[in-house]
Amino acid sequence: MDDAATRDGDNRGSRSIRALEVVEAVIDADGPVTMAALADATGLPRASLHRIVGLLTDEGFLRTEPGGRGLIGGPRLLRLARRTQASAPAMGHRHGILAVVAREVGETFNIAVPAGDGMRYHDRVETEWPLRHQLPIGSQVPLHCTASGKLYLSSLPRRERDKLLSVLPLERHTPKTMTTAAELGPALDEIRRTRCGVDDEEFIDGMVALAVPITDGKGRMIAALAFHAPRVRMSLQQARAFLPVVRRAAAAMSEDPQDQDQDP
Repeated sequence: MDDAATRDGDNRGSRSIRALEVVEAVIDADGPVTMAALADATGLPRASLHRIVGLLTDEGFLRTEPGGRGLIGGPRLLRLARRTQASAPAMGHRHGILAVVAREVGETFNIAVPAGDGMRYHDRVETEWPLRHQLPIGSQVPLHCTASGKLYLSSLPRRERDKLLSVLPLERHTPKTMTTAAELGPALDEIRRTRCGVDDEEFIDGMVALAVPITDGKGRMIAALAFHAPRVRMSLQQARAFLPVVRRAAAAMSEDPQDQDQDP
């Protein structure tokens, strides 16, 4: 009996583990992953790998990158990731940090995650000031004119970022909104350098915001920790003074590389 037949003759649990290993390899890749790279990463025979990938694609856990260069996470996998992030105890731990940093800075803080062509508010702690901008949990905000959205755009490989900017509706929300890729490019390059997203009244008149990345064990952005304040109470320069505090909170929410599973 050949190796492929032996592996395919394993019990259902073993096949499930192999499917999870394929998903893990796709997630761990820095971009679209080819079948050849998947075979190298998982050690699976090509026939078995093609069957597993076909099933995962049919079920929405994987999909082919629009440019056809390889496989990326599908909509069902992305929904699962968001639900996992929202579950306790991780959510309780992050919410506790969110509450502490919101009290320290005195303004509204949120955790935002990428969601299609925008960022969705995943968790939120409101300021105690009566003057505030109401954007409840579940709200989705644009990528091109928000601190967390621009931070996410800046984290993408240049080719992927440019492709996304070419299809995004770059709508004007205020006189300061940047509405062309030519305008956004240098701003995103600066955000990538500083790892700090900024919104200087670009989304809502009279509101400034800052965002820093929450990362996985490999240092990749999985969410943004952001705060915003009315311009009459805090300038963008004043907001920047809180960056060390915000970065410490984001680091405490991020995954520790030492907690990642190690190969035996």
